[in-house]
Amino acid sequence: MLDKLKLENILFLDIETVPQYESYDQLSESGQKLWAKKAAFLSKNEELPEELYERAGIYAEFGKIVCISVGIYRSGMNGRKVRITSFANHDEEKLLKEFKSMLEEHFSSPYQALCGHNGKEFDFPYIARRMLINGISLPPPLQIAGKKPWEINHIDTMELWKFGDFKNFTSLELLAHVFDIPTPKDDIDGSMVRGVYYEEKDLKRIVTYCEKDVVTLMQLMLRYKGEQLLKDEEIDFV
Repeated sequence: MLDKLKLENILFLDIETVPQYESYDQLSESGQKLWAKKAAFLSKNEELPEELYERAGIYAEFGKIVCISVGIYRSGMNGRKVRITSFANHDEEKLLKEFKSMLEEHFSSPYQALCGHNGKEFDFPYIARRMLINGISLPPPLQIAGKKPWEINHIDTMELWKFGDFKNFTSLELLAHVFDIPTPKDDIDGSMVRGVYYEEKDLKRIVTYCEKDVVTLMQLMLRYKGEQLLKDEEIDFV
């Protein structure tokens, strides 16, 4: 299967999410009650709901998207070229509408696919849920209701690594390590995104982190296919 994949037909993506509000106290009364119910399932040491609220960003009902970074392969006379760009905004509705327009204009063919690491469990459904919550109709690549599994053009690099094994989650960071994919020494990781967004108010820093993950994702696919890794001069950040 992998040797038949045309990289030019794949949109590689990663998202960064944060809680909808900076603190638990900013939730409405009904929102606090509903988060308390969710927190009860998350608590391991009898933490209070407000103590667990920093984890709200991983749930589409309590979080929001602040960045979607995408990567596209372009082959030409001068060899491979990769274009990395991001949709980032404090206004989630605007961000999602811009991303939807890009999908509809450039990635709505049945021969094209979306690719993410753990994308089927997180990125793809999270984007779809937040679009519906914001009153945005789903673009064709996210319209999966009623489709047969082989009709859904979603590729998940974590699922590909499982080879039928469903016991473990394998991070992109770990796979980059075992495949000897060079990655920049970042000053943040996923657990720090909420703090960088709300406390440091540095969305640009989050975008940089998200884009680097997309590059790593694309490099991982090349390793899967047994091809040479991208060189720095083959990657354009737009």
